[in-house]
Amino acid sequence: MTAEVQDKTDRTQARLARFSFNQATAQHWALAEAVAGCAAAGLTGIGLWREPVQAYGVAATAALVRGAGLTVTSLCRGGFFQQDDWYDENRRAIDEAATLGTGVLVLVSGGLRPGERDIDAARKHVGDAIGRLVPHALDAGVQLAIEPLHPMFASDRCVVSTLGQALDLAHPYPAEAVGVVVDTYHLWWDDRAWRQISRAGAERRISCFQAADWITPLPEGVLLGRGLPGTGCVELRRFREAVDAAGYTGPVEVEVFNADVWARPGEEILAETIQRYLDHVA
Repeated sequence: MTAEVQDKTDRTQARLARFSFNQATAQHWALAEAVAGCAAAGLTGIGLWREPVQAYGVAATAALVRGAGLTVTSLCRGGFFQQDDWYDENRRAIDEAATLGTGVLVLVSGGLRPGERDIDAARKHVGDAIGRLVPHALDAGVQLAIEPLHPMFASDRCVVSTLGQALDLAHPYPAEAVGVVVDTYHLWWDDRAWRQISRAGAERRISCFQAADWITPLPEGVLLGRGLPGTGCVELRRFREAVDAAGYTGPVEVEVFNADVWARPGEEILAETIQRYLDHVA
C-alpha cells in the first residue's frame, strides 16, 4: 500500500469514527452476521433493537458485541406508555440496556389509547411515566432518550411530535437520567428544530443523533418511508453540524426503515450506508 493510499484510508477511518450502523437499516440481517459485518468494516458502534436481542439472548448479545470489539450505541425501544404493562416492560428494557453496556435507551412514547382524544393528557402521562422510571434508570446508569416522531404518527405511535415537547418532558428530571433523540427523519420539517437542538445541548440532553432521509413521495406504508442518506430532501449535514455545535460528540447512527433497502443483502446495505454517510452526513 502506497503512502497516498494509506493516508486516504486513514482519513476515511477517522471520518467513520463516530458512525454507528443501526440494526434496523438491515432488518433481515441476522444479529450475529450484522455484528460480524460491522466489525469487518472497521466500525466501532452498532445500534440494536430489543426484539432480535431478546431472540438471541441479552447476555449472549452483550458478549457477542463485546467480542467483536464493538459498543452498543443505543437500544431501541422503550416507551409505548399507553399500554397497560408499560412500567414492568420499561424496567426490563432499562435492564437490557445496562446488560448490553449502552447508556441510551430510546423511548417512543406511544399514541392515544383507543377512544381517547386528549393528546395533552396523553403527553402528561408520558412525563409522569418517565418520572416513575427515573430512579431505576439512574441506578442502572441508563439515560432515557425521548424520541419525538413526525406528527403523522401522533395518534398511534408517539404523542411527542417536536424536540421542544421532548425537552419539556425531560426538564423536571436530571440530564443523566432523561435526554432526547435528534432524528433527522422526524425533525427536518420543523423550523424550530435548530433552536431546540441548541437548547438540548445547553441542557446536556442530546442522548442520540440518528440520520435518515425523507423520500418523496412517501411509500404507501409511511413507517417505511426512511431513505438512506442522500436519497431524499433532508439537509443531513446541517443537522450533524448543528448537534456538533450544541456540544454533542457522540455516535451518529444511520437508522432506515425501507422495504426496498431491506430486500438487499446485509453486506451490501452496510457498504452503501457507509459511503452515503461519508458523502452526506460526516
